[in-house]
Amino acid sequence: MKNDPLKAHRSACLRIVLSLLGVWFVVSFGCGILFRDALDRFSIGNAPLGFWMAQQGSIICFVLILITYAFLMNRLDKKHGLDEASAQQAKQED
Repeated sequence: MKNDPLKAHRSACLRIVLSLLGVWFVVSFGCGILFRDALDRFSIGNAPLGFWMAQQGSIICFVLILITYAFLMNRLDKKHGLDEASAQQAKQED
């Protein structure tokens, strides 16, 4: 029971999700609200960086988090043999 592959997969999946949620929180809440005054010393174009992060940067970061999540989960599924190719191969063997 200690080496249950599904439990290991679930644990790794939870680590990925919690890590990406942490990044999302820091970018959206931290950069957009908490660190806004410090970030406003810099600018992107004519907009202060804190304002830009709250309006555009957090959205861009969220899309990057989605892409990262898809990449990491596909890699994790392949590692544990739970990807679509492994499932079809197992289905053909039956």
